[in-house]
Amino acid sequence: METQKCKGARDLLPVDMERFRQVEDAFLNSCLNWGYREIKTPTLEYIHLFTQAGTLTPAMLGRVYSFLDWDGWGGERIVLRPDGTIPAARLYIENMRGQKITRLCYITNIFAFEETGKENREKWQCGVEMLGDSGPTSDAEIIALALEILGSLGITKAELKLSHAGILKALIEELKLSADAKEALLDEILEGNWQALANIKSSNKSVVSVISALMNLKGKSNGFLSNLKAMPAISPKLQNEIAKFSGVTELLDSLGYSYKIDFTSIKGFEYYTGLCFKIISSGKKICSGGRYDNLVNLVGGKNVPACGFAFYLDELAGMVKPWSRQKVEKTVLIKAGQKSPVLVKASFELAGALRRAGLVAEFDFCGSQLPARWSVTVKDKPRAFVIREESTGIDKKVTKLNAVIDIIGGYGKLGK
Repeated sequence: METQKCKGARDLLPVDMERFRQVEDAFLNSCLNWGYREIKTPTLEYIHLFTQAGTLTPAMLGRVYSFLDWDGWGGERIVLRPDGTIPAARLYIENMRGQKITRLCYITNIFAFEETGKENREKWQCGVEMLGDSGPTSDAEIIALALEILGSLGITKAELKLSHAGILKALIEELKLSADAKEALLDEILEGNWQALANIKSSNKSVVSVISALMNLKGKSNGFLSNLKAMPAISPKLQNEIAKFSGVTELLDSLGYSYKIDFTSIKGFEYYTGLCFKIISSGKKICSGGRYDNLVNLVGGKNVPACGFAFYLDELAGMVKPWSRQKVEKTVLIKAGQKSPVLVKASFELAGALRRAGLVAEFDFCGSQLPARWSVTVKDKPRAFVIREESTGIDKKVTKLNAVIDIIGGYGKLGK
């Protein structure tokens, strides 16, 4: 029987891994330089961790991989993690709580069931969490970090969209809906049906007016937020949330970042309490994040403010130009005049010296797979190294190993 991978699974080929590693390297390099420290959480977590955080809504429960961790008498239901942030919060509570400021980063896989099997059921994320501060500077920091990572990958055409869960939730409170109506409305919004909010009926006409204005706001308008905050009919709680959002946009303005405010652009903000943002490039969402000041408390810890983001590695990797760490100009094929123990040993010694010099050395005793600018044939009696520049076919014979390093390591051309 012909073997085949599971539905919704994906093989990552060498060219895919080049892209993945390029994104991972850029992500970790920036994060570590900004003071974030890398973590890794287990693939398996208890399901209650996600239900108590509000991540697994009724619609989402059917999309997770869960099973009973049976011990013969009872057991707990566990899941293949469907999210990266909540396990990071759990890790913080169990291992790092009490620290004033904690900056964490991770690269992880997450799992979600998709009925057709045509979409990936295992996806990868590069995530950042900043715990311990509720100020707008932290919100601005994570956005700036995300944009720096994209810039280092050569992705300059990216659109930043902002929303604010705190404002939306405060508005919903002002509508004075029944518990059932409020829950139904939130379920609709979480699934991305913003029309449900636009069509809501309420006796509070001023709130309905604000909702209508926010739903139609598409673009950079920090001044609009300032004017909205000054409206006398706005409640103190709503005024406070608008002030928080305005504080972030003012910082982004001062830093010279371009953004658009679009309250209908965010979907699935279950545990978000403040700023929400996403980054789009080539029509695809490649990053999303925001503020979730109640999350640590929801999963069993104390009240610790937090914010963060996640890059969607699968989408992002497809946008970078594939490059190999084994770049052609740095790659050398090593051949032996014959496969005698003496020449094989000399070939291994040459390969080691080339690698220590920062080059890539592949043996060509039985064939090769990497494109290479150079080849070196090791000869005996007398010992010599024949360097060939593959693109020109020009050879140069030297007798010292150091001479090989000097010629190839300088990326020069061989003269006739």
